[in-house]
Amino acid sequence: MPPAKKRPRTYDPAKVRAAVLAQLGNVRETVRKLSPEQFALPTRLGGWTVRELVAHIGMAVTAVHRSLDKPEPAKQDAVLLDWAFATAANSSAIDEFTRRLAEQRTDLGAYLADIEQSLGRLLDEHPGTRLLETNVGALPLADYVVTRTVELVVHTDDLNAAIPGLEVPYDRQALAACTRLLADALAAKAPGGSTEVRIPPYAVVQCIEGPRHTRGTPPNVVETAPLTWIRLATGRVTWADAIQEAQVSASGERADLSGLLPLMR
Repeated sequence: MPPAKKRPRTYDPAKVRAAVLAQLGNVRETVRKLSPEQFALPTRLGGWTVRELVAHIGMAVTAVHRSLDKPEPAKQDAVLLDWAFATAANSSAIDEFTRRLAEQRTDLGAYLADIEQSLGRLLDEHPGTRLLETNVGALPLADYVVTRTVELVVHTDDLNAAIPGLEVPYDRQALAACTRLLADALAAKAPGGSTEVRIPPYAVVQCIEGPRHTRGTPPNVVETAPLTWIRLATGRVTWADAIQEAQVSASGERADLSGLLPLMR
């Protein structure tokens, strides 16, 4: 008999709301202190400078604003995990929008502060069940806000990588939601029960077809830290490099995830 289908993970809307605002606040507080020289530094993102990266962070958050400005769809036709696999399709438009925004917004600290205030107000005004038209289809607001934790955590890491000595902190709940969503995306991409992927303390998922583990130590185990997992899932680090640098522990013949990563591009 096949195993019962696993229920989708649920997220506490209040905790996710607080996490998004907290991580946005962490970025905003850091950006306020950056010098012109730091804004001009290159990043690892396709020729973007730090200025363009910060503008993109603001743009990613205001996707909530833009979706709420549109008429509410009649019915939901997408699920949360659909979002993780749809981002690459919009890369050209995102790049153009980001570069234009970076030119227009001279005070990015004030820009992020305005977004933080308006986002909090919008999330207070609208129920989490309110449907949004998004790039993957109609999703509830509460689900779409979970995707903003991925945008914020991933790009906080990009910001830290771009500026020597910078350490923008990660809100624990934002890091947890981001890690879990990307772990679940792996399980959706390669369903099965032969391999256990552990990302302590936030997530454990099983994936990849093959003999299913039932008790004791699984024959195929992958374990890594949250930020390393996020970098692997988004293509910031390759599987080979993470293995070589001992950032990932992988044991078993089905513990090689190189063919499944990155999940997002």
